[in-house]
Amino acid sequence: MNQDLQKHIEAMHAELSRIDTVDPQSRTLLITLLGDITRLLESSSGTPANQHNLAERLDELAVHFEAEHPSLGTALRRVVDALGKAGI
Repeated sequence: MNQDLQKHIEAMHAELSRIDTVDPQSRTLLITLLGDITRLLESSSGTPANQHNLAERLDELAVHFEAEHPSLGTALRRVVDALGKAGI
């Protein structure tokens, strides 16, 4: 895995562990997206459509969190950027 991407995913995990006021639905969505990222990175068969869909979902989630949890929104945006730089 790209070291930059790995660093941003770890930062997002750390940020999530510091936040205790995320509603259960948003937390579930984040966990699902992190699982999707992991599967996509481990699979060499990730299609561009799946990659684009994942980036879109992460971006929408970043917007959702920016008001209440700006640091989490920023962490999500960094993951999206790192995915883009990695060609994903």
